[in-house]
Amino acid sequence: MSVFENIRTNLEKVSAYLELGEDEKKLLLSHKAVNKAKLKVEGKEYDAWRIVHNDALGPGKGGIRFHPGVSEDEVKSLSFWMSLKNSLAGLHYGGAKGGVKIDPRKMEANDLQGVSRAYVQAFHEHLGENKDIPAPDVYTNPQVMAWMLDEFEKIKKRHEPGMITGKPMSLGGCAIRADATSRGGKIILDRLLQKMDKDPKKTSVAVQGFGNAGMNISCMLENDGYKVIAVSDSKGGISDTDGLDVSKVIDAKKDKGSVTFHQGRRISNQELLELEADVLVLAALENQITVKNAADVKAKVILELANGPVTAEADDILLKKGIVAVPDILANSGGVVASYCEWCQNKTGHIFTEDYLTRVLEEKMAGAFDMTYELFKDKQGLSMRMAAYVLAIRRILDAEKARGNLD
Repeated sequence: MSVFENIRTNLEKVSAYLELGEDEKKLLLSHKAVNKAKLKVEGKEYDAWRIVHNDALGPGKGGIRFHPGVSEDEVKSLSFWMSLKNSLAGLHYGGAKGGVKIDPRKMEANDLQGVSRAYVQAFHEHLGENKDIPAPDVYTNPQVMAWMLDEFEKIKKRHEPGMITGKPMSLGGCAIRADATSRGGKIILDRLLQKMDKDPKKTSVAVQGFGNAGMNISCMLENDGYKVIAVSDSKGGISDTDGLDVSKVIDAKKDKGSVTFHQGRRISNQELLELEADVLVLAALENQITVKNAADVKAKVILELANGPVTAEADDILLKKGIVAVPDILANSGGVVASYCEWCQNKTGHIFTEDYLTRVLEEKMAGAFDMTYELFKDKQGLSMRMAAYVLAIRRILDAEKARGNLD
């Protein structure tokens, strides 16, 4: 099943609850703009996309990923989730996403810079602080954003730092952007465990995906007394029921390219998903928990820092097992909240203190969680994902109706 088919399935579930009409469903399943290009760099061509799902609430917003598995179906799905994520967080953004089908791990910095600039050359007419604002995603970072900003401003012959977020601080970046996704995820997890009367210091955690988000949240959790018992990356994972030393795992990852070089029992990514852990953090890619392995998941809580890691059918199985799956559009929205603050700074020229930014992040994450959790607990049989979808979709449709695009 394609990633977007999962979205269709979930939308049908929401449709029954909200009693959506055909026009409303058609609007939600359509995309405002699907732009694609062939990027030509050093004699090679790379497929690239920039897609806007919906802009009823504001300009498009969403990251750009560099990955060999990028496809139009994936980017369409990611842009849909961005619409819901921004809506749920109460941000004045629509949803967008971009991607380039490359493997940056096999490329030199000069080639990556060439791809980054070629991306902006291809899509600059569709980008801008009031049109569509990119940000980092899988295998992109502040340096990529800096190259893109520079290319955009050279083409436009003006400064416009608000056209992209996740930039280096020297170019108008945000003080908390680098680890905001992980910070936001931890705020959500702490709040959920409080509702469940569970002590973090008696909570074991397995983390799939040891990139930026997975690495940062592992550090944060360990520092707060959680026991991180397993982590994994694309090459495999390691486990220790007594708890891993996260800082040493990070050293192994940086020195030798994988967590598997740190001591501990070697496990596969599949084994990690089925470990006896209280919390499973999914910080890798889409479709990690499916109908094939959902019944074997033993964690009591799933925190989705990745986009779309649980399929629609698997979600039903998890709900029946009593597993609380905190959906991506809630759990990983810390990054876009920080991006929103960065965008506001760039547009107004006002610089926010780190204390203020941290407070905004906490307030936005806590507010979105509380609304979602209240609906989830109030409506028996409604998963936390469906509760989040209901709230986000309702706000988007209200905006479309106010604009006169729906009856």
